[in-house]
Amino acid sequence: MKEKVQVFGRFLSGMVMPNIGAFIAWGLITALFIETGWCPNEKLAQFVTPMSTVLLPLLIAYTGGSAVAGQRGGVIGAIATMGVIVGSDIPMFIGAMIVGPLAAWIIKKFDKAVEGHIKAGFEMLVNNFSLGIIGAILACLAMYGVAPLVTGMNSVMRAGVDVFVSHGLLPLASIFIEPAKVLFLNNAINHGILSPMGIQQVEETGKSIFFLLEANPGPGLGILLAYCIAGKGNAKSSAPGAVIIHFLGGIHEIYFPYILMNPLLLISVIAGGASGIFCFNLFNVGLTAPASPGSIIAIMMMAEKHSYFGLIVGVAVAALVSFAISVPILKFMGKDTSLEDAQRQKDAMKKQAKGITAETAATVPAANTGKVTKIAFACDAGMGSSAMGATVLKKKLVAAGLEGIEVIHTPVSSIPADVQIVVTHEELGERAAHSNPNAERILITNFLAAPEYATLVENLKKRNL
Repeated sequence: MKEKVQVFGRFLSGMVMPNIGAFIAWGLITALFIETGWCPNEKLAQFVTPMSTVLLPLLIAYTGGSAVAGQRGGVIGAIATMGVIVGSDIPMFIGAMIVGPLAAWIIKKFDKAVEGHIKAGFEMLVNNFSLGIIGAILACLAMYGVAPLVTGMNSVMRAGVDVFVSHGLLPLASIFIEPAKVLFLNNAINHGILSPMGIQQVEETGKSIFFLLEANPGPGLGILLAYCIAGKGNAKSSAPGAVIIHFLGGIHEIYFPYILMNPLLLISVIAGGASGIFCFNLFNVGLTAPASPGSIIAIMMMAEKHSYFGLIVGVAVAALVSFAISVPILKFMGKDTSLEDAQRQKDAMKKQAKGITAETAATVPAANTGKVTKIAFACDAGMGSSAMGATVLKKKLVAAGLEGIEVIHTPVSSIPADVQIVVTHEELGERAAHSNPNAERILITNFLAAPEYATLVENLKKRNL
């Protein structure tokens, strides 16, 4: 079940993540030129509404359609999404996430049905007219069918959020957000749920607190600082580097293994997240667009100009609360095992529970002696922790004198077929196996300082040198 949720979440975030640059462009224009912005400009502010209501939903629809049926799917996804855009007066991000992939799936089924039945010389005619006719029909259906449905869903969600906000209960969202992040659902939550609500709120007020609910680096910072003080073994020695990567680099996945080592620390991040949200609410803090990655630098760049003080207070309070709860947990209820021992123990438990064979163990199989030319680091979005792990391994390969090995980072759901070794977090091992079943898999718990890297480099020396 968790794997299916992760796959669904990955598909949702996969429609948004490639377009983050467009969201940032929209956010910067909003922060600068709206009436309450840094440089109010009525003419330039005219960009804001068309970008949020037309450009961004179309980009999402095209990306989602392309994932299902290539460029042809992207085109028909964008055409059909115009129906929900025209049929509603709110930003149709959720509508685009529904209609774009659905339209692409329909054209894919049509293409498969007529394959082999088109007379030679008529292929282009049939392809172009089928896409145009089906796209036009779907746009009309989306306008009268999907748009009202999504508008109604939006009204229900907005009413529910208003209840939380009006009763001061928004901090309780951390009870769901923080544990879901640790299960690698952070991108799905942020880009699939919170961002659409946030963008609509920006249209109304010029800023939104929803962009901060998941992106706040404070709770994770508190966990890592606690490990710097009260951690043990490799967990303690790797924590300072993780602090920099998490807080400045914005790669939140770096602190997830530290919580998985001691699940009681979920209390810390929930309390820290709730405290931060309380402060953001108290100081009326908001961002003008999603902050991606969730680093303090990106968050400050996306902050509305009157929000800096409250933003800093919220992040600091979240970190302090998380730190204060984590230190006694690590000192008095922490495990005596080192990070490496915890990893080995967890690997053994995972394999026993899920029937993972020796091929999926956290080392390169000794029997496989073929030369390696391509290694992939895979994480949920393919941009955060996997990019960091790839950089770490590249340096180790250079230091070991290993040349000619390409190291890439990729989403776990789309690992290239020519990859021979996949390095991924143990929570994503099953998805990596489905994505590229022929590749050797190395399952780790810490992309920054995995002990498996040393074993991998030694095996690569035997196979390549």
